[in-house]
Formats: sequence, structure tokens, C-alpha cells
Amino acid sequence: MPSLLERPIVHYGVPLINASIIAAIGFTVFSGTERLVVLAIALVEVLVVPQVLKRAG
Repeated sequence: MPSLLERPIVHYGVPLINASIIAAIGFTVFSGTERLVVLAIALVEVLVVPQVLKRAG
């Protein structure tokens, strides 16, 4: 049975869900510079985590 980390949907789905949660919290809770920092964290989540998950699988 193949590992869950070998599926492409996990590589891209998990970071997108996490980034959307981070962005929603950023828009509702923070303002100004803090909001930009939280959105940058969400962007890093979308760009970096799929590559990390590919290496883990």
C-alpha cells in the first residue's frame, strides 16, 4: 500500500488548507504590518511545504 505522502493531493492540498486558515486568521484578527507578516507566512506555506512533503514521501 503506497504511503499517504506519495500522493500529489497531499503535497498541495494540506498546504493550501493551512494557508487559507492562516490567511483567514490574518484578515480577521490582525491589521497593518502584522497582517502582512501573517500573509507572508501563508505564502511561504504554499511555496515551501509542497517541496518538503515531496522529499518526505
